[in-house]
Amino acid sequence: MTKGKPYDDIPGTIIFDSDQAARGYALNQFCISLRLQANRDAYAADPEGYIDKFSMSAEQREAALGQQWNRLLELGGNIYYTSKLAAFHGINFQELAGLMTGKGSVAYREMMISGGRPIEGNRYQSEWEED
Repeated sequence: MTKGKPYDDIPGTIIFDSDQAARGYALNQFCISLRLQANRDAYAADPEGYIDKFSMSAEQREAALGQQWNRLLELGGNIYYTSKLAAFHGINFQELAGLMTGKGSVAYREMMISGGRPIEGNRYQSEWEED
């Protein structure tokens, strides 16, 4: 039996470590490619054809095409790279974070200005379990 990582019990958080980086390599290469206008034009013209140039898993491909932001992170996406895909779709970083947290852009901004998510009840996944 493989022992998990010490940070696996953090609720609502996907740690981008070396395992995630390896898992998401092709996905992240796709996302970062969108920093160049020629690549954005190619993706806009033929999303499925362009994305096929990258050796992503079927799950990664589906998540990218479907704008499934949290799923992209679960599948190895790096938030800074996936934000390039969001920007392609006209979504800025604050809006992306709002979508990912389910709070929306304004509520997410207010939470961050107020000091972020409270630590009470958010240290371990077991704190999220229902009684």
